[in-house]
Amino acid sequence: MKTIGILGGMSWESTAEYYRIINQTIKKRLGGWHSGQMVIFSAEFGEIQRLQSEGEWKTLTRIMIEAAQKVEKAGADFLLIAANTMHKMADEVEQNIKIPLLHIADATSEEIQKRGFKKIGLLGTKYTMEQDFYRL
Repeated sequence: MKTIGILGGMSWESTAEYYRIINQTIKKRLGGWHSGQMVIFSAEFGEIQRLQSEGEWKTLTRIMIEAAQKVEKAGADFLLIAANTMHKMADEVEQNIKIPLLHIADATSEEIQKRGFKKIGLLGTKYTMEQDFYRL
């Protein structure tokens, strides 16, 4: 089984939801007592939120890169970011690690295309909604 790396804590509620869904999916597919092997870095959301509100995206990018490198060193085979807004710096994070980063926009785009949707809606935080997401 591969080890899943998760950058979380932005907020802890979304991290918990990722953890729950991943483990439920693995149990459903493999049965029994199976669960996911994961390395989770949980950021301190108070600091993240403060930096977001101050527009300190360069500092946030540095924090995300450092966290991703810690998850990689801990043995993760690939990386997820458990927060839509923080995908803003996904390309920079991916350039600074050797493991693949699974970007939520790529997975979402694939599903949209698979289902043949012509119109979609996006709900998100103020920061998510005000940013350009170039992958969609």
